Amino acid sequence: MSLLVGLTGGIGSGKSLAAKFFEEQGAHIIDADQLCKDLVCPGQPALNEIVSFFGEIILDSTGNLDREKLAEIIFQNPEKKAALEAILHPKVIEKEQEKYLNIKTVDPSAVVIIDAALLIESGNYKNVDKVIVVQSSEEHQIQRILSRSSLSYDQAATRIKNQMSLKEKNDYADFILENELQPEDLRKKVQALYAQLLEVS
Repeated sequence: MSLLVGLTGGIGSGKSLAAKFFEEQGAHIIDADQLCKDLVCPGQPALNEIVSFFGEIILDSTGNLDREKLAEIIFQNPEKKAALEAILHPKVIEKEQEKYLNIKTVDPSAVVIIDAALLIESGNYKNVDKVIVVQSSEEHQIQRILSRSSLSYDQAATRIKNQMSLKEKNDYADFILENELQPEDLRKKVQALYAQLLEVS
């Protein structure tokens, strides 16, 4: 029997690294962020809807979505953030379900993991069998964000505060992965958890 698992965590928590380690173990990964990027390519209906709402200010000179500009707008305005999510979430969830059906048709005993920052906020946690939350201290989150982006310390802290807190996410978790140490420590935890998921599936 296949198993559909939602993997989530705040920005900089180490969620994507955990997904990579699950993939090493043999899990099939569905990347919600990549699906989102595909949905906002030029010519896609979702991009047209976003432009209708936000205006052409959120497009770059080549007609592509300027993700940084859009992020700047929505992180300062909860109503606009909600509007963007209302456009994208249903479409992303639909694509995830399509991908899941395709995977389990080929591999009926697959462990399929949806890597999604907004798994809980979008309501998509209701569509999965198990929820994993990757947990990390805010200071570790900020350091990871700073190491991979051009955001300032304050901008990184603001992004974290604009998300559902990890404590709140934990209320929805079947499993919590603590990520406070070295990547190798997280890898070992993922290996142990993957063995548990195989027993459930």
